[in-house]
Amino acid sequence: MRRQHSRGTRTGFTTGANAAAAARAAVLGLVHGEVPREVETLLPGGQHVRFTVHDGWVRHGTAHAVCIKDAGDDPDCTNGAHLTADVRLLEGVAGTVWIAGGDGVGTITMTGLGLEVGEPAINPVPRRNIRDNVRAVAGDLLHSNGIEIVISVPGGEEMAKKTLNDRLGIIRGISILGTTGIVHPYSTAAFRASVVQGIEVAARQGQDTVVLTTGGRTEKFVISALPELAPTCFVQMGDFLGPALDACVQQRIRNVIIGGMVGKLTKMAQGESITHARRKAVDTGLLATIAADCGAPLDVCMEIRHAETARFAAERMEALGLGDAFYQALARRTIDTLRTRYPDTFNLRVMVCDFAGRPLADLRHSMAAIRNRQEQARE
Repeated sequence: MRRQHSRGTRTGFTTGANAAAAARAAVLGLVHGEVPREVETLLPGGQHVRFTVHDGWVRHGTAHAVCIKDAGDDPDCTNGAHLTADVRLLEGVAGTVWIAGGDGVGTITMTGLGLEVGEPAINPVPRRNIRDNVRAVAGDLLHSNGIEIVISVPGGEEMAKKTLNDRLGIIRGISILGTTGIVHPYSTAAFRASVVQGIEVAARQGQDTVVLTTGGRTEKFVISALPELAPTCFVQMGDFLGPALDACVQQRIRNVIIGGMVGKLTKMAQGESITHARRKAVDTGLLATIAADCGAPLDVCMEIRHAETARFAAERMEALGLGDAFYQALARRTIDTLRTRYPDTFNLRVMVCDFAGRPLADLRHSMAAIRNRQEQARE
């Protein structure tokens, strides 16, 4: 019996929402001479939410406030991050709200992210939300002064090593993200958004090829196999096959290469757009059919059909000397399934590796080949 994983339901708040709350609290400190212990903040979606404020103080015309990110039941590497705002008044620029990035907030080094090179990695929606919250409480301060807000995240550079920021050209820290301010349990919205963003960056830099991988080992495999491609071509999509391919269509990417191992490729071949293990089990019946087509005897096919994993099928086929045929057939089935969902949309290549990153199969299918067959069928 397959074990069912329970899921929590508690929502949390994004780095952007926490940064806005900290900024609002710090500005209230400038207004009243004391940073509040709790602050009601406007989220980008229009809701008002109360945040606890940590380590707030006012000194010599500056103010400091910290809000600690609680991601609810969808924790990621930034859960528990201390979103910190330090604010001060600026003379000669009345009405201006200036946002800067401090320690632990990444810096943009490549075009295509919707932010200028050299700017802090604070996305447009959180920027607006920070400004809206500051203006809502600044009152007379902005009549004769501007306000500088420095957002920092202690430890953010280490957190960023667990994200895709380096691949996107964001260095030395995390990104301040969030379009609604709310993190929904198990939505993994931040990762999904980073996958789409990676594809957008590749397109904006003029790349016509995107290489999608399911994890670190497959990424290392395809990078080694395709040294001619620029780093921005490689996007680690994780389980988000559907969103990644949809983004490729929207960005008019001409060549899509998928690197994967047997388990994830089986999920793709059976038509799953999200390949997470909790979504749906591997279709071992499909693997048994592929094995039979490759010449496996009936008893082995029955073993594969009743097994729990795709890896079992691969090992049994290799033991029979049918591994190469099996991997090629799985790649073919993957291409056929995706071609049905995305007909005549992009050239597709599937590269298969094992758990050690060794190549097992490499199959291509081009739009030109599809059109040629269609023309031959009409003749």
